Amino acid sequence: MTIEHDIKDAKLAEGGRYRIEWAGTEMPVLKQIYERFKVEQPLKGLRVSACLHVTAETANLMRTLQAGGADVVLCASNPLSTQDDVAASLVVHDEIPVYAIKGEDNKTYYKHITAALDHKPHMTMDDGCDLVSTIHKDRTELIPNIVAGTEETTTGVIRLRAMEAHGVLKFPVMAVNDSATKHFFDNRYGTGQSTIDGIVRATNVLLAGKTFVVAGYGWCGRGLASRARGIGSDVVVTEIDPLKALEAVMDGYRVMPMAEAAKIGDVFCTVTGDIHVLDKHHFETMKDGAIVANSGHFNVEINIDALEGLSTGKKRVREFVDQYTLKDGRRINLLGEGRLINLASAEGHPASVMDMSFANQALGAEYMVKNAKDLGPKVVTIPDAMDREIARLKLQAMGVFVDTLTAEQDKYLNSWEEGT
Repeated sequence: MTIEHDIKDAKLAEGGRYRIEWAGTEMPVLKQIYERFKVEQPLKGLRVSACLHVTAETANLMRTLQAGGADVVLCASNPLSTQDDVAASLVVHDEIPVYAIKGEDNKTYYKHITAALDHKPHMTMDDGCDLVSTIHKDRTELIPNIVAGTEETTTGVIRLRAMEAHGVLKFPVMAVNDSATKHFFDNRYGTGQSTIDGIVRATNVLLAGKTFVVAGYGWCGRGLASRARGIGSDVVVTEIDPLKALEAVMDGYRVMPMAEAAKIGDVFCTVTGDIHVLDKHHFETMKDGAIVANSGHFNVEINIDALEGLSTGKKRVREFVDQYTLKDGRRINLLGEGRLINLASAEGHPASVMDMSFANQALGAEYMVKNAKDLGPKVVTIPDAMDREIARLKLQAMGVFVDTLTAEQDKYLNSWEEGT
């Protein structure tokens, strides 16, 4: 094993290989892309630096890019999301350089990002925009050789659109997150299931009968609220957007400001992409024993500094539960250090839903290589036809088929002469 890497333990590789293969059985669309890429080599000679959650699903994406001819390097997009056995397997069995260790500190996290950028990429593949933002701030010498990038998640797209709006983005980046087969399914069904999984694994509490507060009613919030209600929780939604708030009301949830929800909630989970959604004045009114978690990309949605400032003590009562004791004796339980709880204490999204998300990534990379010169430095989305083809392939793999228009129906939909 001569490739450079920084992982926990290469001896974990065999277990990682089994985990990767297990996930692969639930990723038939990506498998089809893998087989085509292996023959056509659409990414041949392309150096790709990827900053993604190092999971079994991501491993299948990395192997697909490699099959397509790409020279791939991978680092973690979150300090707590790495599956160490998967990282080891990629290094040992696939000879892909990986820089990721579950639980790494911030210094190590950014050292790993630097290592990924030292690969001198032609393409970036981000989950949270850390590669792109670091390039634009600290590694501008890399920009002339970069063809394009792709971005996986909502938070990263928010950052990219801000860069575009301020005129600082220097190369095109595809907002994979904005494809229908990503946010409709990954954000909604993936986040919904995996976040509940993470909270339950971290705490082993019964969620039935609890008041469960969901901060944000985007696609992730919709999925989380649905799954929390399905498990028996009394769900409260907080929002800043009146349209989303109205939708939540029509979907049957109670909607109120967080200042009110803080007084009645048993479990809180933020999925907004913004900062300090749970803040000092919320902690001051929470119940004794309240559980707070985050499923947004960065650990900024919960103001941890404010929580620590209100506390007289902190202890780790379970592996992923830090219990803060406030001056009046109340206890607030923070899960996963405020990081993505679905990856901190669980395994992230199920492979079946990541099949579509990573099909988007693979096809997005191919599209950007072919079209980057004509796009300019902006945020772009996957073409609708590609999005629908991924959905069609997924349905086909599930044994589900849909109707097609007859010639008569197609003519009718595309004419104006025929009326009532």
